[in-house]
Amino acid sequence: MEAIKREITDYWTGREAQFERLRLDELNSDKRPRWLDELLCRLPRGRKLNILDIGTGTGFFAFILAAEGHWVTGIDLTPEMINGARRTSVALELYPSFKVMDAENPTFAPGSFDAIVTRNLTTFLPNLPEAYKKWHGLLRAGGVLVNFDADYYFDRSEAPLPENHAHKELTADQNAAYAHISDAMRAIQKPRPAWDMALLDGAGFRDVRVDRDVYRRIYREIDRFYNPTPIFCITAWK
Repeated sequence: MEAIKREITDYWTGREAQFERLRLDELNSDKRPRWLDELLCRLPRGRKLNILDIGTGTGFFAFILAAEGHWVTGIDLTPEMINGARRTSVALELYPSFKVMDAENPTFAPGSFDAIVTRNLTTFLPNLPEAYKKWHGLLRAGGVLVNFDADYYFDRSEAPLPENHAHKELTADQNAAYAHISDAMRAIQKPRPAWDMALLDGAGFRDVRVDRDVYRRIYREIDRFYNPTPIFCITAWK
């Protein structure tokens, strides 16, 4: 398990500069209000929340939610991603807290957060059952997990991508690295989101729900941000 985690960290280290630019551009695009709507309709309302953004990358969700007045902490295992988040923080004049930390074993006190949010993270966790158990412990009573992801290893959806799409910037070595990671993770994970629902139930979450139409609302156009694999959103409450 540790070997594949190192491989995943190396992959994202190599992609950091391109990823940082892409997420900053997305923050300045019409995708930002769409993502904000999807987040706000699932989070507790009427008060300032303490939110953990797990697998924050360069801070996309952290910045959206900090701009709404919430206290946000973003964590990522890749130091270069956290450095990118801090650079973006200065550019945006928004200051969530960013820490290098393992998503599968966050070192916060139990019951520290009102909400946990993630985007395209759980697909890269080789110890997902244990991660969900850890996250359950980090939430306060009545807290919620909001997880956006897709079945990247088993869904064969394909769509023609524009020439300016982010995936067109990947090098041959990066594509090969991702293919190797996919092969390894396909042997570990199971088809999703059905697997997630079972894991979350076993981790102690309640009222676990899946929204399979979120991708239609976010990705209305096939542009440089488009995700060719349909994303879903899982919400689960403590």
